[in-house]
Amino acid sequence: MAARQASGQRQATQRQATGLKVTQTKSKIGGTKAQRDSLRSLGLHRIGDSVIKADRPEIRGMIHVVRHLVVVEEVH
Repeated sequence: MAARQASGQRQATQRQATGLKVTQTKSKIGGTKAQRDSLRSLGLHRIGDSVIKADRPEIRGMIHVVRHLVVVEEVH
């Protein structure tokens, strides 16, 4: 039983280790304040900027707000 728990914990840790590569592809000009703030919070300042962020619900929420301005790739 202990071996099963350790294995399950290891798998959960490996899933959490994934990240998201977010690249800004379109301009924030004309966007709402929430969109501009989300881009800034993600660390994106200009077209072509890329950042790698942890795959967390907070980050996914910010990405959702600007989903039409960015491209997202999953990285390990």
